[in-house]
Amino acid sequence: MSSLTSLGVLERWPVEHVAAAVVRADGAVLGTYGPQDRSFRLASVTKPLTAYAVLVAVEEGALEWDQPAGPAGVTVRHLAAHTSGLAFDSAAVQAQPGARRIYSNTGFEVLAETLEKSSGIGFPEYLQEAVFAPLGMTGSVLTGSAGAGAVSTCGDLVRFAAELQRPTLVSAATVAEATSVAFPGMNGVVPGYGMHKPCDWGLGFEIRGEKSPHWTGLRNSPRTYGHFGQAGTFLWVDPAAEVACVALADRDFGPWAVQAWTPFNDEVLAELGR
Repeated sequence: MSSLTSLGVLERWPVEHVAAAVVRADGAVLGTYGPQDRSFRLASVTKPLTAYAVLVAVEEGALEWDQPAGPAGVTVRHLAAHTSGLAFDSAAVQAQPGARRIYSNTGFEVLAETLEKSSGIGFPEYLQEAVFAPLGMTGSVLTGSAGAGAVSTCGDLVRFAAELQRPTLVSAATVAEATSVAFPGMNGVVPGYGMHKPCDWGLGFEIRGEKSPHWTGLRNSPRTYGHFGQAGTFLWVDPAAEVACVALADRDFGPWAVQAWTPFNDEVLAELGR
């Protein structure tokens, strides 16, 4: 179980299996719940992992943020920030690059393809070598789309959450750039939570900003970044609170998650005095 009593609410979640953990900025695990080594589909929590491989590639010189990628006028930066104009799940172009925040799985698939071409290494292998292996994420694998096809464990994502807060694979400045708003002022939709004006996003990481309603807690700072997935999963890091939280469930996102996630996150932060 956990030293955090707030994690006990997970017993009441309407799911068959759930695992969670709270990780301090120095990497200390403050509490866990459920099987830390159980495999869960991540769905779009895959995107921050893909984005981190891109950060490694940029620092290695295999990619540049402003190099062309995908449809005419689109860059690697556009793809990572969901401003490429590509549709959610097709190659259709719905807007000019940099004009709107259109959340796009396709954009992340193009991003991975671009990295493959630039590095000469298949993206699943690159992700394994650049992120999973050095962080000891032995239960993680990309089995499908670079936007939504990873499988992982809570224990592995604890390692990733610690890395985000105290980077070792890339510079702190690179992570800071990726978790700051890219293309400020863009309006867009957060799937399941509707239109937001603006809809802040970094380079592969959603940024809470002033969005309401939202899947993070009301107590989370505007600087909070991370991602949630349609598989019933989320990961957030709150730099102001100096803490991160991972929760993985085996029930697809729906009204149950909208009702459960925000109060849960608020209880965790309240218990920590944040």
